[in-house]
Amino acid sequence: MGRQGWSVLFVKRGLAALIALPLCGCALFTRPVRPPHAPPEEAARFQFPLDLPAEGRMRTPATVAVATQLAMDDFRPLDLKPHKGATPDELCLYRRDSFDVWTAPGPEGVMFVRFVPRQDACNSEGPVTDASATYAIDTRQWRILSIQR
Repeated sequence: MGRQGWSVLFVKRGLAALIALPLCGCALFTRPVRPPHAPPEEAARFQFPLDLPAEGRMRTPATVAVATQLAMDDFRPLDLKPHKGATPDELCLYRRDSFDVWTAPGPEGVMFVRFVPRQDACNSEGPVTDASATYAIDTRQWRILSIQR
């Protein structure tokens, strides 16, 4: 192949890559979903106390906080949308605040994180039992090892 043939081939492949980039770029270049914030006017009016109130205050170790966040981002991602025709109970179970979180240390740097529907969260006839999940989180490499549903 002559020099001109290589140039044509290079241009064609380059154009093909540029055309394909928007198609695959959705997953590569999308921004992560960020939590909602109050409007600036409302945030400016909010007053923090000098110290956290003693009543109800609790300390969450960093490994527990990060393991819980990692599991929650998989269990109920911020961009999770209900399916069409979802019942009120199903809509309730799409919400993160419908779940209590239980954590326990496991062997060799593993943290167990369990999500259990709050009894008073949804207006269902009986207890919701099939929406629970337990995650095994590797706290050394910060990854999900396994999920039990």
